[in-house]
Amino acid sequence: MKKVISASRRTDLVAFFTGWLASVLQKKKALVIGPSNKIYEVDLEPNNVHTLVLWSKNFSPLLENKEGLLNAVKQYEQLYFHFSITGEGGSLIEPGVPPPEFTVSQLDPLIKLAGSPERISVRFDPVIFWYEENIKKTNLYFFEKLSGELSSRGLQRVQFSFAQWYRKARARAERRRFNFYDPPVEEKFEYTLYLSEIAAQKSIQLYVCSQDIYSNVAGINPSACIDGYLLEKLHPGKEPVSTKKDKSQRRECRCTESVDIGSYKQSCPHACVYCYASGAT
Repeated sequence: MKKVISASRRTDLVAFFTGWLASVLQKKKALVIGPSNKIYEVDLEPNNVHTLVLWSKNFSPLLENKEGLLNAVKQYEQLYFHFSITGEGGSLIEPGVPPPEFTVSQLDPLIKLAGSPERISVRFDPVIFWYEENIKKTNLYFFEKLSGELSSRGLQRVQFSFAQWYRKARARAERRRFNFYDPPVEEKFEYTLYLSEIAAQKSIQLYVCSQDIYSNVAGINPSACIDGYLLEKLHPGKEPVSTKKDKSQRRECRCTESVDIGSYKQSCPHACVYCYASGAT
């Protein structure tokens, strides 16, 4: 059975490691340093790959064929895109991410490349709250504008989660004097209901990522960001693929099996304040 290749949950290969990604795809194999520092080889022969899943906050290097990346990905029968757009690009929260107007402008050419809006999932992730001079701020309400942009293009699938403040992210926030606010569960339920209502108005399918408690809100489903059932349905040849749970992911993660070719050693210059990656700045 062919495999799903993920590029990558661990870092933004498309935006910052374009040459490396293009090179391994052209060579049809990659040596990857895993989370435990173990090196493993991944077969990238197109005939053995069911779907190439690309994750990024900025797909412009791909769309511009930087380092030949566009040519390299076109070898694969099916491409699937996870596009993170939080509305905070260029801010203190995501200083290395382009502004939202620029990222939204990439949607049309990305749909053309994917061959269908069904092969693109937008990640409004994370939903984040903070204080500036005792005034509570959030990106939550950007979702109304974003959902309109998505709906007008036939994009229907959106993942979200609330920022989780792991120890490394807390330390980074303290260094930057970023006064984050982590709302209690009851408050997050109210925000989830707001997202659900907006999504319903725009015919958006909303999925919560690894925070199953919020799927109790009407209109919210638990997310499988890599969903073997969906990828098989969308595949041009309807080829079968693994639908087994990916045991390497968190307990509440519904993702099916894939092989990730990114490494936490490839430190991401997006420098997002909430990032959990061990190599992030």
